[in-house]
Amino acid sequence: MKEIILNHWTAIENHAKLPLSRLFQNNSDRVEQLSFEQSGIYFDFSKTHLDIELIEKFQELANAKDLKGQIDALTEGVAINVSEGRAAEHTAERGIGADTSVENAKLLRKRMHGLVQALDSNALGDIEYIIHLGIGGSALGPELLLEALKFGDEKYETAIISNIDGCALEPVLERFDAQKTLLVIASKSFTTAETFLNARSVIDWMVEQGVSDPYGKIVALTAMPDKAVEWGIDESRILPFSDTIGGRYSLWSSIGFSVALTLGFDVFEDLLAGAATMDDHFKNAAIENNIPIIAAFCDQYYSQIRHCQTRAVFAYDQRLGLLPDYLQQLEMESNGKSVLVDGQSLDRHSSPIIWGGVGTDAQHAVFQLLHQGTHLVPVEFLAVIEPGHSLAGEHHHGLLLNCFAQGAALMAGKSSDDVNRNYPGDRPSTTLLLDELNGQTLGALIAFYEHRTFANAVLLGINPFDQFGVELGKEMANALSSNDSNQMDPSTEILKNRAFPA
Repeated sequence: MKEIILNHWTAIENHAKLPLSRLFQNNSDRVEQLSFEQSGIYFDFSKTHLDIELIEKFQELANAKDLKGQIDALTEGVAINVSEGRAAEHTAERGIGADTSVENAKLLRKRMHGLVQALDSNALGDIEYIIHLGIGGSALGPELLLEALKFGDEKYETAIISNIDGCALEPVLERFDAQKTLLVIASKSFTTAETFLNARSVIDWMVEQGVSDPYGKIVALTAMPDKAVEWGIDESRILPFSDTIGGRYSLWSSIGFSVALTLGFDVFEDLLAGAATMDDHFKNAAIENNIPIIAAFCDQYYSQIRHCQTRAVFAYDQRLGLLPDYLQQLEMESNGKSVLVDGQSLDRHSSPIIWGGVGTDAQHAVFQLLHQGTHLVPVEFLAVIEPGHSLAGEHHHGLLLNCFAQGAALMAGKSSDDVNRNYPGDRPSTTLLLDELNGQTLGALIAFYEHRTFANAVLLGINPFDQFGVELGKEMANALSSNDSNQMDPSTEILKNRAFPA
């Protein structure tokens, strides 16, 4: 089997490397063949170096890797997280998975809905502010959703805090009224050190501000409800979720509680519904028309064949400004591995480095490198047809034209006798164009990225659902905190001593 897989990669490597201009010249139907519509999103892969023949070669690789079988395993609750011996059941939150898991998700969501209704009815008194504490997926997902979908007239003002740097938390405490604040602690294990340091500081602030029962204004979001009870939180305000849902895939579970509370439960249900449409597409569409799989083919081509070490993501919509950060965790934590599922070493590139920003700001910063630098960087553009504001139409018109023009310029380039003004062109990009930004399209978009990440993992032969790489730094921090310096290098010791002199 290893030799068969290698032969498929060799066929992909040997595929003719034509410039983008030639690919367009050779095929008048290129845009139609390499563009897809799904769930209110238009996906244009025509400005990449994929062509029909190359997709067919990748399809043969995907078949050899049993990609469709792995998709079935993912969406049916099979224990595909082999290193931890459990399933990865985020799709069950959206209604696609093992029957018992889907039913359990519905029951837990009903429980969450009940707590949202209770808080909206002032069951815990007059609440106007929410402090949501978490880190990683327990914070990035909710923060992305709130930034993308808030309207400005929400009943609650919500702050998502992840960093233990007091500069993140203190301004919120200065602005909020402790008597009217709900504390939401989001931690899958309910042991996350950074989250609980922040939680203790919030509780101390509540006590200082005269809140008589601060623990009566705490909601816990966790896969370990018993630990939340031990910590002092009443069971009626603990919203569990399954331990088969990884942190970076958890916004669909009770981790989305602050989103449902702030934006309304109907918006949260729209997110789930939008994601479910992409789940259905990923599970049932043929490989040659399967959008997350086509995106993964593109990723693997540039990573393995063109040896691109990064991929840039630029949102030409301020509401999606946090998307590059979110994708950094989703893709790099999932696929930043060097070991195959069978324990052998990965002998090719794993996840590219994901980076990006917001258009048009990025055009006046990093696009110099993208157009004229020596690095080949596949670029992904995201834009929304319907504006998210009521200002003059020139704002949104100019924004979209800039987005489209950048993709065209990267591909076309421009020759000049002045070498300083020469643009080589033939630089790839994809464009994702949303009809409008709402719960359903955002849910579908995030699910697309999840499935793209999984397809990449299967093509590489790695497990995207563990994250042991985040543990070592925590262990070292604990060792430093406990003055166990036996394993520390001299540089680290000096840094510690300078920061904390005896």
